Amino acid sequence: MGAVPIFTPTKIICLGLNYIDHAHELKMKAPEEPIIFMKPPSALIGNGDNIVYPKGVTQLDYEGELAVIIKKTARRVAEKDTFDYILGYTCFNDVTARDLQRKDGQWTRAKSFDTFCPVGPRIIPAAKFNPADVKIEVRLNGAVKQSSSTKNMIFKIPRIISFISGIMTLNPNDIIATGTPVGVGPMNVGDTIEVIIEGIGMLKNQVISA
Repeated sequence: MGAVPIFTPTKIICLGLNYIDHAHELKMKAPEEPIIFMKPPSALIGNGDNIVYPKGVTQLDYEGELAVIIKKTARRVAEKDTFDYILGYTCFNDVTARDLQRKDGQWTRAKSFDTFCPVGPRIIPAAKFNPADVKIEVRLNGAVKQSSSTKNMIFKIPRIISFISGIMTLNPNDIIATGTPVGVGPMNVGDTIEVIIEGIGMLKNQVISA
């Protein structure tokens, strides 16, 4: 396996519908509050590891995202204090079995298969990275499929961390994925998927059959 650039988190919390361009793509209104769901730590893989296309799944999608790594225990943190709780940032791919998401009407099974959470290639320390307006791009077999900026987030990172920490205690090394921009789409066996974030680098994985 490739190197996952973090210790194992106790949980991985993800945001749905957090880019205004993605909301427009889906013809949906921006949510009034963050929409959150979770992936299990068992889904984690690193840069260069393979994404396994599960048997029985008919549509496997990529979703490139910026991820926040938590530095210390956070509970009911005020928005103004949230940056004190950030260890750093990395690239994240919220791999999703889209057909199962539609079938189930909720997201747990579709998001939770082993290998469905690639992260990497490294963590950029919080002091060396400004997440307010950085380019995020996804390439499938070299072709650009997603291209946006974190400035298009509906809920910014202070709001996200404050909101989540008001629901559940965040522990050191926990991961928060901040949502995906416009352009999500399917991957097939043999494809190479790259998530590139300005100032962080490239997370690269290949899709293989189960």
